[in-house]
Amino acid sequence: MFKYALCWQQPLILTSTTRLLRSISGSYRSSTPTSAPARYRRLRALKTAVAMQTDNIGAAERTSDNHEDGYSIEELPKSCVFTTSHIPDPEFPTPESAQNAPRHAFGPRQVRGAMFTWVIPEGTEPHPEVLAISEDAMRTLGLKPGQEKRVEFKHLMAGNLLVDGIMPWAAVYGGWQFGQWAGQLGDGRAISLFECTNPKTGQRYEVQLKGAGLTPYSRFADGKAVLRSSIREFVISEALHALGIPTTRALALTLLPSKKAVREVVEPCAIVTRFAPTWIRIGSFDLFRWRGDRQNLRRLADYVINECFGGEKNLVPPRPEEMKLTGVDFVNRYHRLYREVVRRNARTVAKWQCYGFMNGVLNTDNTHIMGLSLDFGPFSFMDNFNPHFTPNHDDYMKRYSYHNQPTVIWWNLVRLAEDLAELFGSGDLCDTQEFIEKPLPRPELEKLVSRAEVQIELIGEEYKDVFKAEYISTFCTRLGLQVPRPEDLDQIISPTLDLLQSLELDFNGFFRKLSHIPVLSLDTKEKWFAASEVFLQEGEKYAGKGWKGAQEMIAEWLGGTYRTRLQLEERDYVGFGDEERKEKMLRVNPKFVARNWVLQEVIELVEKKKDREVLPGLMKMVLDPFRESWGWNEELERRWCGDPPKSERGLQCSCSS
Repeated sequence: MFKYALCWQQPLILTSTTRLLRSISGSYRSSTPTSAPARYRRLRALKTAVAMQTDNIGAAERTSDNHEDGYSIEELPKSCVFTTSHIPDPEFPTPESAQNAPRHAFGPRQVRGAMFTWVIPEGTEPHPEVLAISEDAMRTLGLKPGQEKRVEFKHLMAGNLLVDGIMPWAAVYGGWQFGQWAGQLGDGRAISLFECTNPKTGQRYEVQLKGAGLTPYSRFADGKAVLRSSIREFVISEALHALGIPTTRALALTLLPSKKAVREVVEPCAIVTRFAPTWIRIGSFDLFRWRGDRQNLRRLADYVINECFGGEKNLVPPRPEEMKLTGVDFVNRYHRLYREVVRRNARTVAKWQCYGFMNGVLNTDNTHIMGLSLDFGPFSFMDNFNPHFTPNHDDYMKRYSYHNQPTVIWWNLVRLAEDLAELFGSGDLCDTQEFIEKPLPRPELEKLVSRAEVQIELIGEEYKDVFKAEYISTFCTRLGLQVPRPEDLDQIISPTLDLLQSLELDFNGFFRKLSHIPVLSLDTKEKWFAASEVFLQEGEKYAGKGWKGAQEMIAEWLGGTYRTRLQLEERDYVGFGDEERKEKMLRVNPKFVARNWVLQEVIELVEKKKDREVLPGLMKMVLDPFRESWGWNEELERRWCGDPPKSERGLQCSCSS
């Protein structure tokens, strides 16, 4: 039924009571909470190699009462709710202990009974260069234009400056990678500087530097990020946002000219300044469950409810049939939390499928608790439509291919269900002192497991329903349809995907070209044939069907399947004709897509040719991809918005960054 959108495999639902029982009844190790650290003394600025004469970001630049255009960096309200809500690394129990430790003390090791480690960015680059910023990200945070030109901004983005009263941190998490438990992972090169709140929206964000140096979670890596992968992450974060796909964001891309990293070759280093309401992912829960750390698991779940979702009132409400349940059948806040996470991820992956986006490494540590697109390595947008394409050239089994993404996300969500099963299966016992302090006796635990399994199966059905509704709605919008009909999945969406696959047509380019065709006015077969040529290119074989065969297939779809559906729209919505449909479609079908071949060309220009105009120009296109032109570089705009060159289609990347 879900065709290329969802390959649903029932075995992904939790299948064994014994397995779940084993997963939550292991030897639990008690973690006694420590008191949150008090505000500590003012941190001094890290001195750079040029003995930069500046203080920490603290005392504001001369401020103004007029905040119509935003706020300065100093004026943004800052906090560290994450670190005051969780237990720190016992190796560095206070900010002072971390501040006074030598940098090599933050090398890789196992961290237990904690959620984070206080760690200062390496911050030794004397001449950082801000290559690009996202103006839209500036507005989202509440920053006023021009902040990026300040020397303080540049050094803050490079990790050379700290914020008064807030010690940076790196979080620990685990993860299932390619279906296997990978153990402790964590922020191996990402260090959170602070949280800030946009005074106008009230939204709080955690600001993080990716590529800022070693942390205890770096494992065998060096804590660095190379320019190549940093450009890719910076661009795709904002590109997804511009398309309306939930995602973490990127504020700035900063080159570290004196830093190099060894990958396949020696490469220049950079830092991406990124932000999100939280950086908690399913892997954050996985690690505590795997270690039997009930206290930290519960603390994390409550933190997500209260701080990430704004309280229980904002979670998906219980179903009508659940409202009056009592005892272990009671629908507690952890059950609602799980449903909220499931529903958000279902909507996000549906949008990925509709825009042909593939993450490439959908491990549980890359699956966000709020359903945001997260951690971009070998990602890609679809070129010629191939549902079995994976952008990760190490993904030999195609686990993370386009076709498998919805199933893999559900697989990850079942791992989260295992993490939370004891909590949401306990019903109204969840807040009793006895339950909080120690695991239930085995007979009670078996009842809890049975209850949890039923809940997971029901929520699995909800995942499918939410995914299907979002997928059909978004796809129909791309086709210019006003209101989806029950039969649209089978009668218009599937035939469209069949056409794209049969002829190996460009996925996103197809919808943009379709936007300009006055389909309702094409009232003869000759006109259908003439209109179909816009989708074709000289020299293409179209899967062996040739130009004429491809033209016949497109004309049949255009004048039959699609035009028939549009005639229903015209009948039901008076005044909704070709012009109205065109206007609607051009608002949701991008002319520019951040394809892999374009990003590779940009990387070459920035890294090898030292081009400093191309990234700011690219970001004009990224942040407003629906325009016809951007008035920046006519030649590059034409080429980057055209059909992908044959030799550049379907580029794959590695996880190396």
